[in-house]
Amino acid sequence: MKIEVSAIEGPYLKDILDQPRSLDATLSSLDCPKELMVLAEKLNGGAFRAVILTGMGSSFHALHPLNLELIRHGFTSFMVETSELVHHQSRLLDRSTLVIAVSQSGQSAEVLRLLEMNQGKAPVIAVTNTPNSTLAEKADAAIATAAGKEFSVSCKTYVTALMGLTWLGTFLVHGNMQNVRAELSDASRMVQIYLNDWERHVASFAGLLNEVRQIFLVGRGASLAAAGTGALIIKESDHFPAEGMSSASFRHGPFEMLKKGTFVLAFAGEHPTRELNEKLVRDIREQAGRAELVGEDTIPCCALPAASVALRPILEILPAQMITLALAAQVGREPGRFELASKVTSVE
Repeated sequence: MKIEVSAIEGPYLKDILDQPRSLDATLSSLDCPKELMVLAEKLNGGAFRAVILTGMGSSFHALHPLNLELIRHGFTSFMVETSELVHHQSRLLDRSTLVIAVSQSGQSAEVLRLLEMNQGKAPVIAVTNTPNSTLAEKADAAIATAAGKEFSVSCKTYVTALMGLTWLGTFLVHGNMQNVRAELSDASRMVQIYLNDWERHVASFAGLLNEVRQIFLVGRGASLAAAGTGALIIKESDHFPAEGMSSASFRHGPFEMLKKGTFVLAFAGEHPTRELNEKLVRDIREQAGRAELVGEDTIPCCALPAASVALRPILEILPAQMITLALAAQVGREPGRFELASKVTSVE
């Protein structure tokens, strides 16, 4: 489908195309401060009974890969939205709990409340794109990404947060930091390969989404990060109904909603559940729904460069970003321009 590029050109598109630079800048800035080393030693020495991973919006969804990494290495880890943590689960905050808090601004209302009520309780590791923010300054240790200023909808701050969290996870489990740096150094190149054809990808999705009225993004494991964030940015960018969930949850209810106007973007993910995700796509198509699989062996707009497990979450969000542009192009509006919300959520 032919699209009018001028309708979608703007600061949001510039941020999307700036992601390779942002990833390179973030990797160059990542290090292991002394404060982080102390907390990592305590974690591996058994000083913490649990690790709480917290954030809001895309910052929360970005925590899925780290959560799985910690669990794989034998740590008790779970994810809690910051709002739920401060209002309904605050008893989890004590000296035997390690908190990893992600906030791109470091100034969101929920994070500020967390810092206020947590004083003297759980140690906090911050991951933020704003090194002089309240979160970075009050945390016990901080990792700063280097995405630079972002216009509105999270794109480059999201992928750089994923990079920072991958770095942090490797450090916390005493992994090989030289190897992870070498692995992450390929992220910007792979993202650039996909973005080189962004206009063609947008046109392809515009065709796939013709007459679509609702979108689901589904996946399993680490791909839940892209499913959750992808749905969020579609709603923010285009005011279009989208929902992110696990592939298994989709079968438990939304599968009944399948019709011609339903589009499902499924993330292939890793074994052993890749085959289940592939089967879901086949079953959706058999029921007259529209579905595409994001992976290595698929149509060009959904095809990702072959990458390691660590890099896959960074690449998986790219097709969802193209969907935000395609939906905007269909109606001739600028994507990503907030009308009711703001970049930093300052009200709970």
